[in-house]
Amino acid sequence: MLRLFSYGTLQKEQVQMETFGRLLQGEKDILSCYELSMLEITDPEVLRKSGQKYHPVLKFSGNNDDQVEGVLFEVTEAEILQADEYEVDDYKRIETVFKSGKKGFIYVGKESLQAR
Repeated sequence: MLRLFSYGTLQKEQVQMETFGRLLQGEKDILSCYELSMLEITDPEVLRKSGQKYHPVLKFSGNNDDQVEGVLFEVTEAEILQADEYEVDDYKRIETVFKSGKKGFIYVGKESLQAR
């Protein structure tokens, strides 16, 4: 199983059911050196699933004091590809290590990657 960190709409049961066809299992974890900002979503399918026009997006800060709380879900390889489809083009999936020491994937804002 792979791990996928959710700090936003992927924690919603409706989004999980429509994206993966099941409710995901996971545990709370913390991501250091990132902060959240908001991104306007225009994709009609993502808007329909989430019911939200603005979604949070991770931005790398490099500051250990910046922490984002979320849930580290266990997903299959097929489900990680389904998550890729759900996330709009402004996000990019990368792998990182969490406060728990576990490795997993996060979706960061593409502009955040350019600033690193």
